[in-house]
Amino acid sequence: MTQQRKWLVGLVSAATMFGAGQALADGHGHKCGTVTIANMNWQSAEVLAEIDKFILSEGYGCDAQLVPGDTMPSLTAMMEKGQPDVAPEAWINAVRTPLDAAVKEGTLHYATRSLKDGGVEGWWIPKYIADANPGIKTIADALARPDLFPAPEDKTKGAVHNCPSGWGCQINTGNAFKAWGAADKGFTLVDTGSAAGLDGSIAKAYERKQGWLGYYWAPTSILGKYEMVKLDAGVKHDKAAWDSCNVKEDCANPVKNEWPVADVFTVVTDRFKKEGGEAYKYLSSRNWGNQDVGVLLAWMSDNQATGEDGAVHFLKNNEAIWTKWVSSKVAAKVKAAL
Repeated sequence: MTQQRKWLVGLVSAATMFGAGQALADGHGHKCGTVTIANMNWQSAEVLAEIDKFILSEGYGCDAQLVPGDTMPSLTAMMEKGQPDVAPEAWINAVRTPLDAAVKEGTLHYATRSLKDGGVEGWWIPKYIADANPGIKTIADALARPDLFPAPEDKTKGAVHNCPSGWGCQINTGNAFKAWGAADKGFTLVDTGSAAGLDGSIAKAYERKQGWLGYYWAPTSILGKYEMVKLDAGVKHDKAAWDSCNVKEDCANPVKNEWPVADVFTVVTDRFKKEGGEAYKYLSSRNWGNQDVGVLLAWMSDNQATGEDGAVHFLKNNEAIWTKWVSSKVAAKVKAAL
């Protein structure tokens, strides 16, 4: 083969490779290729993975595949093996140090904040209580009114409903109870026993339009079904005090502290960021608020729906939200597939 011919063959090969890369990057039809998506084992992450699968498959022509996952195993596999390609809802606070290092090295990338409000926890009251008592804005305000939050077994005392037994939040809620001197203000800390017990206490209060005060977090199906208002701690989050005392069972003198907001990101591999093109652009634009997530989770719980059911329900009933994530051409393809 002459030198000129070698050069021509090389030029054609490069052009072919470049064209294939462009086809992938443009997200046209089946040329998007295979995309693996971590399907985490909690409800909000499961439905988001299903939404991504549907949009990537029907809108971009990807061969989108869900793979079982959880925070630590999925992110570790992404760092070490480059698979799966996408973790749609990664709660990163517990793995921030190694994950930040991987991002700095360029192995992984934060595509977007999948929960734009972040993961939120703290003490909440029903909206009807907040509306009827506009002066209650903070934890201290609520603790000044034990009469509004009667304990189930002793109506002369107010109640603060604790996090489920065995969960980490049971410790920080107990320490918050001590830090705010709730017992001296006429309150008792109620052991809810389980997540079902905690949820049931909120549902019961709502049905009877009674006062309720206690720990909860968002996004969840309960907060999607029952409107609750998070109380301000009245102080800023002090990470040093939180880590050294507020989350420790043997913390002798806990201080008043705001709960940290959990950073929740969509994380992707470097290969997918470089080769995903429009599919990556979609993921970098796709986020939603805790209220929208909560309403969807409530519908799923009420209808015993799977993540796939929830994804279809969301896409059919929330065009105003998801069509902002994609082009009109992609939106038309997704709508046609529903």
